[in-house]
Amino acid sequence: MLADSVRRVLAPRGILWLALLGLCAAYLQGGLTKLFDFAGAVAEMQHFGLLPAAPFAVAVIVTELLGAAMILSGCGRWLGALWLAGFTLISTFVANRFWEITAQPDRFMMTNAFFEHLGLCGGLLLVAWYDLRQETRR
Repeated sequence: MLADSVRRVLAPRGILWLALLGLCAAYLQGGLTKLFDFAGAVAEMQHFGLLPAAPFAVAVIVTELLGAAMILSGCGRWLGALWLAGFTLISTFVANRFWEITAQPDRFMMTNAFFEHLGLCGGLLLVAWYDLRQETRR
């Protein structure tokens, strides 16, 4: 009974798109921020030791914006989701190395960020899995 009520609320396609927008929000915000503050994006790449920094910044901007656009538009959704999942996994190990931090609360916050990003990877993998299952049913 409860499941049927919830199903009716969540069934419209607009709800799916809002859920995907929520999943992509950090990538849209990050990509646009880096695009409009390219010097800041380059500084961020340098901070994490990614050299040459400018090409890495361009690659991150393209990945964040194009991956999110693919998911939201449905055009290659599974590929965009896998692309962002891979990017997020790599970025998590580059930027959230909590095991190197000894001081609290920094270690606590970095640990949380690390595992939150792993959860985001899981959500993106679910999007790819679901999209590929839907393609095989067509």
